[in-house]
Order: sequence, then C-alpha cells, then structure tokens
Amino acid sequence: MIMESLYAERACERLVIDFVHRLDLGEPASVAELFTEDGTWEWPAGDRMVKGRPALGEYFGARPADRLSRRLMSNILVTVTSPDTATATSYFTTYRVDGFEGGLVPPGSPVQVGHYEDEFRRQSDGTWLLSARVLHLAFAGPTPRA
Repeated sequence: MIMESLYAERACERLVIDFVHRLDLGEPASVAELFTEDGTWEWPAGDRMVKGRPALGEYFGARPADRLSRRLMSNILVTVTSPDTATATSYFTTYRVDGFEGGLVPPGSPVQVGHYEDEFRRQSDGTWLLSARVLHLAFAGPTPRA
C-alpha cells in the first residue's frame, strides 16, 4: 500500500511539472492530453472555466506564437485521497513576455505568482490524469512586450 501511494504521489507530481514544461518548451495545445476527457481548468479561481479535452486543447493552443514564458514550480504537495484519486497544491511563478523574436530578454519581475489546486484521477489503465485544475493568483500584472 505504501508503494502504491508513493507511485501515485510521483505520478501526480510529474503531471504538475509536465504541464508547465509543455506550456513553456513544448506544444501548449498538448497540455489537454494531461487532463481526463471531462477535465476542467479554472483561471483565475472562479472567473473562467474551460471544460473537456477539445476545449482545453483549443484554449492552450491559442497562446500567442511570439510569447516567451518560463514557469517555476515549487512546494508540490500531493495527497492521495483514495486508490484512484488525489489532490495537490503547488506554487508557481511565471515570467513572460510577448513579442519575443529571439535572443536574450532583459530580466524583469514575474507577471504572476500564485498556486494551483489540483484534483487527479487514476484511469483504468493505471495512468494518472488531472481532472480539475484551479489557478489562484496572489500577484499579477500585464504581460510586457519584449
């Protein structure tokens, strides 16, 4: 039982990290693959909800092509709530500019600092996926132009 719980925690941590990796360095629309078919994304908490893989793929795929972003994830705390469910809270800091054309961008302040509250479900094949993700902002500002 302990090993199953540790595996579940690691699988959920990996989803949290894979999410930001895909947004920053991969194909943003592929983030939808990390969600259950009926998964939801709330951004920021209570303001807007996107539901279902097709809508999530469209939402994340609509990010500006000239956007450069890097997200730092920390304090990932996963709690296994049953053999097939888990929750997590993780902190993030987002650095972002639009209008990126290559090269180095002078450092600036982060545009967002906050935390995610996640719910995960284990699928019949044993794979863990996000079933709900809610973004809570503590600090936020406009995205600057490079």
